Amino acid sequence: MPSAAERTRTLVQSTCSAVLIVPGLSVIHPDQSMPVSRSIGPEGDLFLGFPAESPVVRAATRAQGDELTAVLEITDVAPVSVPHRIRGRARVAGWLTAVPGLAEPGRTMLRLETGEASVDDLWGFDEVEPEDFRDAVADPLTAHETELLQHLHAAHGDRMATLSSLLGDRDACGCPEHRLDAVPLAVDRFGLRVRFVEGGQACFDARFEFPEPVRDVGELRRAMHVLFEAAAC
Repeated sequence: MPSAAERTRTLVQSTCSAVLIVPGLSVIHPDQSMPVSRSIGPEGDLFLGFPAESPVVRAATRAQGDELTAVLEITDVAPVSVPHRIRGRARVAGWLTAVPGLAEPGRTMLRLETGEASVDDLWGFDEVEPEDFRDAVADPLTAHETELLQHLHAAHGDRMATLSSLLGDRDACGCPEHRLDAVPLAVDRFGLRVRFVEGGQACFDARFEFPEPVRDVGELRRAMHVLFEAAAC
């Protein structure tokens, strides 16, 4: 399974929604606290782009010379329609400063020096040390996951349904009232997670591991082919 640091880094580098919370700072509109861009520097610090007139930017600028704490909170929502769509949350806390000259005109770059981090997702809750976060690498499928899951759900629903044959005792009996809908919930280099929904109500997750970790979309296609072949046997 991916480490806690890798999972946290993957969420930070994904397109999941994020909000920067500065204690004591109130904003009129929630989107004023949402960075328009985010990246990670070589030392594990976060670089967050904001409109130059953002209340967050003003707070960081006025606090120069003082320690201004802040927390970036990320919410991961499944890109397909499924019960309980929130897949996880990540949190990176530290000290916020303005960095002039790094952003395009009309924007300001803020640097969040990572002091602590944590992730609470489909794998469970874990705290992450700043050094581990710095050294971790995001999952190679991160940039493609949304498109991949939506494609599997829309174009390969029949093949997804065959995965229930790999569930053993948890497989449905086959009658309409116990039919299992299989929705692709998450994919990473190690495997595919599927949410099975019984009769439109009760649901559970199953994890299907790949024979070996994949490094790109091409290897993922081959791994999925092997998985579907196993389900068809």
